[in-house]
Amino acid sequence: MGIFLRWLGAFLLLAAIFNPTRWNYVTWARAAWADQMPLIVFSGLLLAVAAMVYVVATMRSIGILGALVIAAIFGAGLWVLTDWGLLALGNSALTVWLAIFALSLILGIGMSWSILRQRLSGQQTTDEVNG
Repeated sequence: MGIFLRWLGAFLLLAAIFNPTRWNYVTWARAAWADQMPLIVFSGLLLAVAAMVYVVATMRSIGILGALVIAAIFGAGLWVLTDWGLLALGNSALTVWLAIFALSLILGIGMSWSILRQRLSGQQTTDEVNG
């Protein structure tokens, strides 16, 4: 359940920052900048910190290569679904949601990697501390 919640947190964070509807931070910030600048800056900083937590944890656990492999697997899956005629990527809103989903998978897997590796291998993961 923890792995699902980490992915869901990443998905909700990315969707809150930007999505194809009008209910997202970027659209709100553009429309209300003159009237609500302090709240927009404050909210943007909170979203940036949350995103940095996910990105730093992901880069530490799976690195850029792991992120690229997950993205490649997702892209290949989309290619298969498109080739079979089950998915049409002509809709730009769908494409944005798929991109949010793919990025959230990368971040969710990155946040959960030590748990996944421990469950698959049975080995405990520890952090190295230089001291």
